[in-house]
Amino acid sequence: MILSNLSVPLLGIVDTAILGHLPSPSYLSAVALGAGLLSMIYWSFGFLRMGTTSLTAQAFGRKDSDSVDKLLVLSLQLALLIGALLTLFREPLINIAIKLMDPSEVTSVLASRYGQIRLLSAPLALANIVILGWFIGRQNTRIPLLLLIATNVINLVLDIVFIWLLELNSDGAAMATVCADSAGFALGLYFIGQTQPQWKLSLKRHASLQWQSFKPLLLINQHLFVRTLCLLSTLIFFNAQGAQMGDVILAGNAIIFQLLMICSYGLDGIAHASEALIGHSVGANNKRQTRRYIAATGIWSVSISVFMALVFAASEHWLIPLFTDIETITIMLAQYYPWIIALPILSVGGYWLDGVFIGAGESKTMQKTMIFSVFIIFFPVWYLTQSWGNHGLWLAFSLFSLSRGISLAVYLPTLIKNDSHYRSI
Repeated sequence: MILSNLSVPLLGIVDTAILGHLPSPSYLSAVALGAGLLSMIYWSFGFLRMGTTSLTAQAFGRKDSDSVDKLLVLSLQLALLIGALLTLFREPLINIAIKLMDPSEVTSVLASRYGQIRLLSAPLALANIVILGWFIGRQNTRIPLLLLIATNVINLVLDIVFIWLLELNSDGAAMATVCADSAGFALGLYFIGQTQPQWKLSLKRHASLQWQSFKPLLLINQHLFVRTLCLLSTLIFFNAQGAQMGDVILAGNAIIFQLLMICSYGLDGIAHASEALIGHSVGANNKRQTRRYIAATGIWSVSISVFMALVFAASEHWLIPLFTDIETITIMLAQYYPWIIALPILSVGGYWLDGVFIGAGESKTMQKTMIFSVFIIFFPVWYLTQSWGNHGLWLAFSLFSLSRGISLAVYLPTLIKNDSHYRSI
């Protein structure tokens, strides 16, 4: 799962590194803004993966194969429906979001085109999230690794073709990702067919548009959806504030986020393993095993976060030139690099315990702690440190990340003692 997750930010890193070496920072700023918006949009529907993983892992632990198949069919239906709506309303959705961020005129036009192209593959991108979540819930992490590596390789090759050879710049970066999403979906269906020979029969048997069929999924997903919207409100606000400080700050923050994405996806690898293992032990009603998984994943998460912080600290002088040779952005990155070193350690608790609580199906607790971290920590800290500029923004984000882990840890003893996690579909 760590290898699978570390391959995900390569999509954004490749785009950023290639565009960061073009003569104008406008293309990098546009993709930073557009890709950020798309990440936020897709993250807002991240409950499709989390809910699918949680319920699938618990059904897998109960050895309920029919429910495992049913969850895949219903989750795919939900993902394709939501994705179709995003594609249909992509123009007003992207344009309103960009206006709220108020970037420069050139960046605004390029980012709008980038976002609208990317949303053409929204149904398939969301379906890919479901497929990954379903395989993780079944404790099959080899196939997600293959899917993500294949998608990223396709994106890399097409980036080179569209951006460098065809000189399509930021539009080319969007087209490459759309093609990669499409290829990933086709490959995902192939793997489903290979692992579940009766897949077509399950599709016919479980396909439904009735409310009652989706109720268990929607019950767990409603809390995850609110929790994710709170997270996204923080990220959108963060990017909006950066955009108002100019293209150099916007582009520099985008590169910092790409580096932090390496950290977050690496830690999410342990979190996703937690979801599958703890969901399985909860489904099997094995409390002792649940405690062992919580302790083991916690130790690994902390160890990896410290390792990543040390790697970032030792590699500053070659990492920054890898992303850009634009002098103004390079100088800006050197000033804010300490935040990159600190954030892996500050945010580790949030990633680890997210996986624990998702596996146990405790989505309501995740919603409560996220609301606290956003509205009691992030926004007040930002308000009090506005005079610090971009450093104040990063301080607010860092304390928000720390709060996520601490607030979930408060509820951890209750989760361990609770016997009512059992869910069915």
